[in-house]
Amino acid sequence: MSAAAAVLLARADRIAAATDQPGTITRLYGRAGLRRARAEVAGWMRLAGLETRIDGVGNLTGCWPGDAAGPPLVIGSHIDTVPNGGRYDGVLGVLAGLAAAERLARSGRRLACPLHVVAFVEEEGARFGTSFLGSRGWLGMADPADERLVDSNGVTLAEAVADFAGPDAGFARPPGDYLEVHIEQGPVLDAAGLPLGVVDSIIGQTRAVIRLEGAAGHAGTVPMDHRRDALGAAAEIVLEVERLARRTRGLLATVGELAVPGGVGNVVPGAAVASLDVRHADDDVRRTATETIRSVALDLAGRRRIAIEFELLSEVAATPLEPRLTDALRRAAEATTGASVPTVSSGAGHDGVIVARVAPVGMLFVRCAAGISHSPDEAVGVDDVAAALATLDLFIDGYGPTA
Repeated sequence: MSAAAAVLLARADRIAAATDQPGTITRLYGRAGLRRARAEVAGWMRLAGLETRIDGVGNLTGCWPGDAAGPPLVIGSHIDTVPNGGRYDGVLGVLAGLAAAERLARSGRRLACPLHVVAFVEEEGARFGTSFLGSRGWLGMADPADERLVDSNGVTLAEAVADFAGPDAGFARPPGDYLEVHIEQGPVLDAAGLPLGVVDSIIGQTRAVIRLEGAAGHAGTVPMDHRRDALGAAAEIVLEVERLARRTRGLLATVGELAVPGGVGNVVPGAAVASLDVRHADDDVRRTATETIRSVALDLAGRRRIAIEFELLSEVAATPLEPRLTDALRRAAEATTGASVPTVSSGAGHDGVIVARVAPVGMLFVRCAAGISHSPDEAVGVDDVAAALATLDLFIDGYGPTA
């Protein structure tokens, strides 16, 4: 068992205890759990001798100098979670980067370029409904319109940023290369009995919200043929989303949230709000599916005499990763495991999607037990983590001349 892997898993447990809601693993942007997690990681970075900075949206970066002042090699991921999420999604990548930096620092070695470890503070979109605020802000790509987004308590994103960001209003220079070590969040590696996979692409994603407004009424006095039931319309839309995904090869479409504002058990629902998440490796298929869902929703709402608003929140194109980095990671992983390492695609979104707009990106997947993720049951094996760390070390050792 790798001592470094054991340390990483112990640190992941410590970060998991940093939560907004006791008894769960919940860290939303700007809230107490994320503040505590960021402080924990910053402390470990400083103990390793890294210089730390917090940027204008709150991301944490630890810097180990190189022999030259060129663009840095960046290793990172995110430390926020979905509500009641898992302890390794995102966190594994940050801690793996930290372990690699610690190894260099202990030996006093420097790469030809600086090594940066970044902990993005918002990837999931769980608080404000739009993803990748951390990595977009890190690269100065924040959308000014996002500042008007409002959370469930009426707090705007602009207010949350002002409260959570650091004094450093600047943003990162683009990396020379960006690496992300991540749990697979799916069952492919586990089913194949393999510890590691190398990612060649990340599929595209659309996120939207559907708002429905009918008419509230007494459950005992409004006849069924007179009702304008917003929740009934939402339920039909949910089933149509599922049907479309089942008959379209490779399409993933999900309604993960369904709310009934002001809902009461003996009242016909007058309003409903549904989330929508659509994913596919082919951007044309994804866009066509999204438009089909919108058209079906409009038609259903019209037949039920329900007002409807379909708001597109975000759209991220499918992202091919850098073959040079993919090949180097595969060679390092195969040297570590002594076996062939598969190439896989990622159905989940990652900060690498944003970074790929300005820099080459490589990604290494680590087996996730039963493919479970975004859940407290999320689990990884210590031997698999050790293999990932050894792969990362081999990659770094071959990345450039060291002093």
